[in-house]
Amino acid sequence: MGFLSQFQTCFWTIILFLFMVLNCHVNETALVLPKNVTVSAVFVFGDSIVDPGNNNNLPTIAKGNFLPYGRDFKDGPTGRFSNGRVPSDLIAEEFGVKGLVPAYLDPKTQLQDLLTGVSFASGAAGYDPLTAKTANVIPMSGQLELFKECIKKIKGGVGEERAATIISEAIYIDLYGLGARRIGLLGLPPIGCVPSQRTIGGGKNRDCYEAENQLAIAYNAKLSGVIDSLKAVYTLPDTKLIFLDIYYPLLSLIQNPAKYGFEVATKGCCGTGLIEASIFCNPTSIPLSCPDASKYVFWDGYHPSEKAYKILVPIIINTHLNEFF
Repeated sequence: MGFLSQFQTCFWTIILFLFMVLNCHVNETALVLPKNVTVSAVFVFGDSIVDPGNNNNLPTIAKGNFLPYGRDFKDGPTGRFSNGRVPSDLIAEEFGVKGLVPAYLDPKTQLQDLLTGVSFASGAAGYDPLTAKTANVIPMSGQLELFKECIKKIKGGVGEERAATIISEAIYIDLYGLGARRIGLLGLPPIGCVPSQRTIGGGKNRDCYEAENQLAIAYNAKLSGVIDSLKAVYTLPDTKLIFLDIYYPLLSLIQNPAKYGFEVATKGCCGTGLIEASIFCNPTSIPLSCPDASKYVFWDGYHPSEKAYKILVPIIINTHLNEFF
């Protein structure tokens, strides 16, 4: 696969959320959790969907720390590939933890940030390590190593016993060997319906690129099947293994934009909205960008707008909440 093709597809890779379960206060606006369950931290692995700025100081073109990214965010551009907050921030807020999940590699990140959660995600990481290598970003294996480093810092800050509690009572993706027991695997979205892929493979009418959507559907079916097989074959004590569907919730927004308060679902807000993302969505794009991103399902050629994330996150959480707890 060439670099351009990898660059086009790597933005929509698996998003890995870790919800650390501890006894702590949850604010009044937070999601209502099952009795005796609270969430006090969110740790995140993945790609640009949940990268809050880990790529900022890496020698890569996969960055979003410049305008118009962050134009609706109180702190301006931070490295988040959105006009505002990203799913990890919204999940942390939904569970009453905090409003923002910082980048682990941010020099300003402190021990207290680690205790309530950070993101190890790296834009353009992809599934295949070659994708990350080509883009000069942090592969999934590298994010795992950062998490191990983070665990050591937590142990040094709060002691072995509390650190062990945090690790063992968390919700993880693919981290059973490190003590994870609540594991959720997020499937692929309708990749062929993101603006850039409509432009590339949707013909003159920019319809959804159905070949890519069919690949996403096939992948999700196989992932769900693997999860069912693992449940049937392996006895993993106290383990919850859950497939999280994003395909159909996002497709619903795209197919029924007015139902959710959107006006545009086929183009992004940034620039022409046809293909721009990362370095192609930059200050020169500002004159062409839409005035109100909340009317758009997508912020740029790949990434949903903050409003779309605000709709999708509660849907996914509420659908699977009881499965985790």
